[in-house]
Amino acid sequence: MITKIINNKSVTLSDDDKLVFVGNLGTMLSSGISIIESVESLQEDAKGNFLIVLNQLKTDLEQGRQVYESLGQFTNIFDGVTINIIKAAEESGTLDRVLKDIKNNLMKEMEFRDKIKGAMLYPAFIMVIFTVVLIGMLYGIVPKIGGVFRSLRISLPLATRVLLFMSDFLINNTIVTIVTAIIIVGLSIIIYKKKKSTILRIIFGLPLLGGLVRDIDLTRFTRSMSLLLLSGIPITSALELTRDVVSKPQVREAIDEGYQAILQGGRLSEGLGKKGKLFPGILKKMIEVGEKSGSLDKSLQEASEFLDYQTSKKIKTLTTLLEPIMLVLVAGLVGGMMLAIVAPIYGLISSIGSVRQ
Repeated sequence: MITKIINNKSVTLSDDDKLVFVGNLGTMLSSGISIIESVESLQEDAKGNFLIVLNQLKTDLEQGRQVYESLGQFTNIFDGVTINIIKAAEESGTLDRVLKDIKNNLMKEMEFRDKIKGAMLYPAFIMVIFTVVLIGMLYGIVPKIGGVFRSLRISLPLATRVLLFMSDFLINNTIVTIVTAIIIVGLSIIIYKKKKSTILRIIFGLPLLGGLVRDIDLTRFTRSMSLLLLSGIPITSALELTRDVVSKPQVREAIDEGYQAILQGGRLSEGLGKKGKLFPGILKKMIEVGEKSGSLDKSLQEASEFLDYQTSKKIKTLTTLLEPIMLVLVAGLVGGMMLAIVAPIYGLISSIGSVRQ
C-alpha cells in the first residue's frame, strides 16, 4: 500500500486530460449517472496515466472512500485548492456543479498560461537561432579564416583572437565542452531547486518582470479565492490555500496580512491595504464593496476577469517590446563576430595597398 501511494504521488497528467476528466465527469453527474458508472465510462477510452487515475478512483469509491480522498493522492495533478473545493462540494452535494466550475477555472488558467508561454517563445526562439549560428561559425567559418590568418602571420585584433581561441577550443575539446555544459545545466537545476525562493526573489525584482509577476499572482489569487468561496469554504481556509498559488513573496505576505485581519475581526480589504501599492486601488475597492454587500465571491470573480484582461495587455506589450530588442541584440552580436573576421582582412588589404604606393 505504501508503494502504491508513492507511485500515485509521482503520476502526472496533461492539462488536456485533466480538462477531459473534470469536464466529462461533471457532465455525466449532471445527467444523473452515478459516480462509479461515470468513472467506468471514462475508463473505456483512457490510457496511460489517465487510466491510472481512473482505476485508483474506481477502486477507492468501491471501498467507500470519497472522491477528494482518492484524487488527493495525486499531488502532481490536483493542487490543494482543487481538492478542498471537491471536498466541500461532496459535503454539500453539489459535486456536478462544482466540477463544471473547476473546468471553467482550469480553462482560464490554461489560456492564461498559454499567453505567458507565448510571450517567452519568441525570445527563446531567437536565442536558439543565435546559438546555432554561433556554433556553425565557430565550427565552419572561423577555422578556415583562422588558418589563413596564421599562415600570413599578421597582427590580429583582440576580438579576432578571442574568436579563434573559442573555435580552437570547441574543435579540440568537443566532448569536454558537451560534458561541461551538461554538468553546468545539472548544477543549475540543483541550485535552483535548493535556492528557488532566493532565485525567484531576484528574478521577480527585475524592473520589467516584477510588476508582471505581481499581476499574474493577483489574477490567480482572486480566481482561486472566488472559486473557493463559491464552493462554501470559509474565508480563512480559502486564504490559507491561496498562499500556495502565488509566486511573489510580497503577495504571499499580503495574503497573510489579510488572514490575520480576518482572525482579529477585521476585513480582508483592511489587511491587504497594509501592503500599500502592492494591490491596485481598483482591486481593493472591489474587495471592499464585496465584503460590504456580502458578495465577496462574485466581486473576486469580477476582479479576476479584470486582472486577466490587464495582465494580458501587459504581456502583449512586453512581447512587442522584446521583439525589436532581441533582433537588435542578435544582429549586434552576429555583426560583431563578422567584424572580428573582416577587420583583419581589411587591415591586410590596406597594408598591401600602402606598400604598393
